[in-house]
Amino acid sequence: MADTDTLTRTEELTSADVPWNVLVFDDPVNLMGYVTLTLMKIFGYTEEKAAILMMQIHQQGRSVVWSGEREKAEFYVQQLQAHQLKSSLEKSA
Repeated sequence: MADTDTLTRTEELTSADVPWNVLVFDDPVNLMGYVTLTLMKIFGYTEEKAAILMMQIHQQGRSVVWSGEREKAEFYVQQLQAHQLKSSLEKSA
């Protein structure tokens, strides 16, 4: 039996991390003013931008309120949920 060396070849698949969307969904509990203030507090949005997003949530049932790297998106979802807003994240298309 001959001594043989086995070479292991490792390839790393690198793909750019696609942006992640933070979604907020409409619910029958939270008032529109509360949603607006919460978006301003968490994301630092102006009242105008937060109000536009709140109206999308109210009229369309959901809105993408932020898009970016996954770790930060997960943090934002946790913050929104801590403020009792129904939210989730999804890969951006």
